[in-house]
Amino acid sequence: MRQLEYQVSWIPLQSLEIKVFPMKTSLGPYREMASIIARFANTDGELETAIDGFFIGRRSSPSQALNTTQWPCFALVVQGAKRLTLGTEVFEYGVGDCLVVSLDLPVASLITQASMEVPHLGVAMAINGERLKHLIGRIGMPAGAGAADAIRGIAVNPAAPELLDATLRMLKLLDRPGDIPAMAPLIEEEILYRLLTSPYGPRLLRIAQAESPGNRIFKATAWLRQNFASPLRVEDLARHVGMSVSSLHHHFSAVTAMTPMQYQKKLRLYEARRLMLVERLDVGSTGYRVGYQSPSQFSREYSRLFGRSPLRDVESMRESFVVDLSRRDVDSIAPQP
Repeated sequence: MRQLEYQVSWIPLQSLEIKVFPMKTSLGPYREMASIIARFANTDGELETAIDGFFIGRRSSPSQALNTTQWPCFALVVQGAKRLTLGTEVFEYGVGDCLVVSLDLPVASLITQASMEVPHLGVAMAINGERLKHLIGRIGMPAGAGAADAIRGIAVNPAAPELLDATLRMLKLLDRPGDIPAMAPLIEEEILYRLLTSPYGPRLLRIAQAESPGNRIFKATAWLRQNFASPLRVEDLARHVGMSVSSLHHHFSAVTAMTPMQYQKKLRLYEARRLMLVERLDVGSTGYRVGYQSPSQFSREYSRLFGRSPLRDVESMRESFVVDLSRRDVDSIAPQP
């Protein structure tokens, strides 16, 4: 399964909040993980393994920025380094760091350290909301459940040794496929438990607690993904998730780093790019398909996000890239290892 890839324009660094996370762990477990990933991911790209919801990835050179709507996931850099942008925030992370995304978020990411000799290697696991709720129902609320509700839906922290150990054991199952049906669900639950009892815990708890603001924002982003091409009235969205308009704006911005309108706009424009590249729709038809009634407004907003007009952008991408764009970005995207 390949990640949907897009080139995006660079954002001026002075407008971004840079967050750098230094490595604080031994390289021992990573060498073993890198050896396993390199054997199974012997070409560049992202690969869905024989374990449901478990992905590995390899890149042999620094990449252009990739625009995608990221699933809820846990991702670990095993070798190399990455940069991820959410709104105006930039997260730089590498070996020793893990990323957790707690709800669907439009992001831009790129590989910053990779070579043929030392490729970027990573592993990711989709976070299954129902399994997370089931686990919380069994173990109760871990310490930290009382943290503030207005909490960003993405975070990077140094990976704990217990989380590394569980991830390594999951990777080792790839060499023992007969053990996967019995052991993978147990290790997945252990990884979820380690995340819940880590600094990431409050983020995951917010989406699992049925009446929490975080869970309502989770529902709002799901609704926007399903209805991105429809006209958006924030009042209707607030009513749909059981919040006041002011509360929706406050919590939505706190969790996603953007407003509901900005979130919808990114979904529309990501899908527009895919339609022109894959289905070869003309600019006018594409704008209408993703919800724009005015071709000039579509071209203006597309140029603002991607730095070029729709026609010039697509022509440039066709000349510069060979990418797998067979899947609809707004519907389903694999976690990024």
